[in-house]
Amino acid sequence: MKKIVVLSGAGVSAESGISTFRDAGGLWEGHDVMEVASPEGWQANPELVLDFYNKRRAQLKDVEPNAAHHCIAALERNYEVQVITQNVDDLHERAGSSQVLHLHGELRKARSSSNIKDIQEWTEDITIHDKCAAGSQMRPHIVWFGEEVPAMDEAIDWIQNADAVIVVGTSLQVYPAAGLMHYAPAASPIYLVDPSPTLNSGNGLTVIAENASTGIQKACDMIHADLHNAK
Repeated sequence: MKKIVVLSGAGVSAESGISTFRDAGGLWEGHDVMEVASPEGWQANPELVLDFYNKRRAQLKDVEPNAAHHCIAALERNYEVQVITQNVDDLHERAGSSQVLHLHGELRKARSSSNIKDIQEWTEDITIHDKCAAGSQMRPHIVWFGEEVPAMDEAIDWIQNADAVIVVGTSLQVYPAAGLMHYAPAASPIYLVDPSPTLNSGNGLTVIAENASTGIQKACDMIHADLHNAK
């Protein structure tokens, strides 16, 4: 079975009503991102950081997967599909995608502030009184600016073995995730869905200048045709 790898970013979830900080000049829901998305911000004001992510987690109860999420999940009817996402929500999973790798962590998980491997499912608020078994403060399971991306090696392995790659909802401005598409095999087509693309089609890259929900359907149609012709 042919394998498709999807690299998704905030533009996919934006159509479900989840805001992105890059659309607001570096502000995220009124906060400077470094106040709520950096180790320094956590050290300076853990209560603010916990409150910020508690609100993001609560928001997940009021949003639903959109057409882009469902289209990606539907690809599994004909292909092995692996989703590498920069998003911290669970909308890909709720749409039915069975293999999802979260590069930047997950809102519905918490981890020990002293042990990166102590990760727990967490659907309600994290409070300043929540501790791990070793007595350390629990924190959002989010990869903040300046922290390593633990899932990067696995993401590279997925991309290197892809028969086709879809990039959707990401500006390709945040590294190291932005460099992932360059690990795709030379013979594997790449489809970039972006309403304001900075790249042009050519050399195995097909650019679809549309929003995620409409552009992803066109990318899927192209994949069906291209992979069928490649048999």
